[in-house]
This record gives sequence, C-alpha cells and structure tokens, in this order.
Amino acid sequence: MNDTLDPRKLVAEVIGTFTLIFAGAGAIVVTGGTDLVAIALAHGLAIAIMVSVFGHVSGGLFNPALTVGLWVTQRLDAVNTIAYILAQCVGGILGALALVLMFPEPFRDATNLGTPVLNPGVDFIQGVGIEIILTFFLMLAVFGTALDPRGPKLGGFAIGLIFTMDILAGFALTGAAMNPARALGPALLSGTWDDHLVWWIGPVIGAVLAALLYHYVFLFGADELPPEDMVQIET
Repeated sequence: MNDTLDPRKLVAEVIGTFTLIFAGAGAIVVTGGTDLVAIALAHGLAIAIMVSVFGHVSGGLFNPALTVGLWVTQRLDAVNTIAYILAQCVGGILGALALVLMFPEPFRDATNLGTPVLNPGVDFIQGVGIEIILTFFLMLAVFGTALDPRGPKLGGFAIGLIFTMDILAGFALTGAAMNPARALGPALLSGTWDDHLVWWIGPVIGAVLAALLYHYVFLFGADELPPEDMVQIET
C-alpha cells in the first residue's frame, strides 16, 4: 500500500463515528442510562448501518482501536492509520457536540453526556480487562465477516450484533465503549475524565490481540488462502 490519503475515506470515518456517538450516547442521555436494551440496540444499529453504508468506502472502522489492529497486521500504513484515528476522534467530538447543542440540558447533565464510567465495584485494572475482552470479540467479528474473504458477507450485521452483545454484557461494568473515540467525545464535552485511559488501553490491547490471532492463526495459516490473497483496506 502507498501513503496516499483519500479524503473520502476520512469523511466516511468522521460520519460513521459521529453516528455512533449521536445514536449510542444519545440513547444513554434520553433514557437516563437505565434502558439497557435501548442503549445496546442504538449502538448496535448505528454500527450495523454505518458499516454497511461505508464499509466499501473506508472499511467502516469508526474506532481507533480497530484501526490500530489493522495497522499491526499491515492492512493500513502508518500515514492512513494516524489519519483514520484523527478522523474518528473528530467524529466522536462532533457527535458529542451535537448532543450538547440539541439535547435538553437536564438529560445531558444527569448522564455526563453518555460518557462511559466504571461501576463502583470495578477497579481500573478490571475495567481494562473487561474492555480488552469486549473489544477482542468485536475485532474478531470484523476479521471474520469483513476481512476474511472466506467469511460470510453480512455487511455490518454481525459487527452490529457483537456490539449489541457486548453492551448487554458489559455496559453496567464499564460502559462497554470498546472504542477510544466513543469515550473521548462525550468526556471532552462533559469534562468527565475519571479513569479515561481505561477506554484507550483496553480496546487497543483487545483489538491488537484479536487481529494478531486471526491474522496469524486463522487467516495467514490457512492452506487454502495464500498470503497475497488476504484482504486489506485499500489506500
């Protein structure tokens, strides 16, 4: 791959990440963080739809952790990796800004704009571990259904379902962000920075572990799939 930046891909990543924050964090705001099913579905549907819309344009990552996972398996070069991460963070911040401008203040303040927080019974290390596991599942879904040419072509359906599953399992513990940009936007606009590194360290480690596992064990090692046939994000 070359180091050429395609602005269309970056715009797609901004829009997709914006949608995730506006719909996902927005569901937390309007429900007061109490309707777990609505919150899980809002996040999952946002991801499923945006991946289906933009997957063929930019890869439909909308997540700095997943972007790093593709970088360590040489599916994105360093220039595009940095540009993708910046675009995703911008999308996250713009999504949170839209919530500030358009959602009623009492709802926003009661939930810190949907910023993920640790359950009082979960410490920093446990929070990182939970986010590692949740993001590990998410990265596996991306590889298995979007990057592996042998996998079922389900658009964003499977990835959205994994997101929904993870939130149902982990929202009460860590907020189940699985995405540094998902945490960054609401945290920046609400000023809520408690344990913020949990949602950078955990997701990045989880995504990298899953990417390396799938790349070197399930994909690269498959006899029927030579290395030159492995799917990459074209840049």
